Amino acid sequence: MTIKHYLQFADFTADEYARLFERAALIKRKFKNYEKHHTLTDRTLAMIFEKASTRTRVSFEAGMYQMGGSVVHLTTGDSQLGRSEPIEDTARVISRMVDVVMIRTFEQTRLERFAQHSRVPVINGLTNEYHPCQILADIFTWIERRGSIRGKTVAWIGDGNNMANTWAQAAALLGFELRVSTPRGYEVDSQLAALDNPPPASRKAWQNFADPLQACAGADLVTTDVWTSMGYEAENEARKQAFANWCVNAGMMAAAKPDALFMHCLPAHRGEEVAAEVIDGPQSVVWDEAENRMHVQKALLEYLLLGRVG
Repeated sequence: MTIKHYLQFADFTADEYARLFERAALIKRKFKNYEKHHTLTDRTLAMIFEKASTRTRVSFEAGMYQMGGSVVHLTTGDSQLGRSEPIEDTARVISRMVDVVMIRTFEQTRLERFAQHSRVPVINGLTNEYHPCQILADIFTWIERRGSIRGKTVAWIGDGNNMANTWAQAAALLGFELRVSTPRGYEVDSQLAALDNPPPASRKAWQNFADPLQACAGADLVTTDVWTSMGYEAENEARKQAFANWCVNAGMMAAAKPDALFMHCLPAHRGEEVAAEVIDGPQSVVWDEAENRMHVQKALLEYLLLGRVG
């Protein structure tokens, strides 16, 4: 049986995403109505954390339990990964004992090495290069509020990080325009943001803007992230200076469409990458976005383990 992994956004097709978002909506409705959805009874998820987590851990763990499954939680401090056991050996062992593995780690290559030696599906819970589960939640949140994202304009303001890379892949696959504005020296890596087999239209799926206000002009969605991602803490002071003009404020939101939404993957630093009046204002959907991590991930777990159901 072919094993399907989810290591970056490009791993699924547009049709698969359409189905996944449909399923997530059903699963969320049942959750809100206190209806059981135990499609993963007797299945076990192993969660491996080499980076700290709040939303990723809670959303995966709660979601798996809500679907009738169980969870094993591991960190480098309480597993052999912390004692330099080869990733390949850890993958061979753990994947014989569980049904699916979620990993939150540093380099994408660590995740890929694990997946190459795993007998079960592996999910990217975040790497330095990509954060596909977060973009799943973001797009699902957009769909709930505004319908299809095809043809819309998304403005990414801030660091050309794992979130920006994943937004770029999503734009190419799902047919929306991404405008990226970063300080000089912090641009998106075009190779990481690209698809292996891009459709012809994807060549213009995203473009750079030196001026963040120009990137926001007429945008349907404005989104950002912290200026200093995990693993880059030593650069914090330099980044604060470089990113001083990339704080999403009321002026940027005013430049966007009147009904534009604001998103942030959290945690947020008010007064740095986003003004308090924006993240706490009426256009912000960050709390729905955070909750939706759980619902889209439940749909993802179900799809990887059971295929198309229902």
